[in-house]
Order: sequence, then structure tokens, then C-alpha cells
Amino acid sequence: MSTEELLPEGDRLRKAVKWMSTMCKEHPEKRRKDIIKETEIRFDLTPKECEFLEKKFSAS
Repeated sequence: MSTEELLPEGDRLRKAVKWMSTMCKEHPEKRRKDIIKETEIRFDLTPKECEFLEKKFSAS
């Protein structure tokens, strides 16, 4: 799945997805779940935005 397929509407969430994707590539040793949580906090995401990240990235 490419990053373009995952990009949602909303500037904050788009930036969060790009940042998270970069973190996953640069730090493959980190657990995906930890990167998701860090992203949610760093970008102050809403519960709905957090749910989006968890659904799209947890299974990857």
C-alpha cells in the first residue's frame, strides 16, 4: 500500500501519516504500536483520527 493510498483529508492527519511513515522506515526496530501512539500525541489527533491510524497501520 502506497502512502498516497493512505493519505486522508485534513492537513494535520496528512502530516501525521507522512511523519509516521518516515519513522517506520527510519526506525524499523521500533514497534509499530509505539510509533502510532507517538504520532497521535505529537500531532494532537482526535479519537477518530487515532482510529484511522490504528486501522491503517496496525495490520501493516
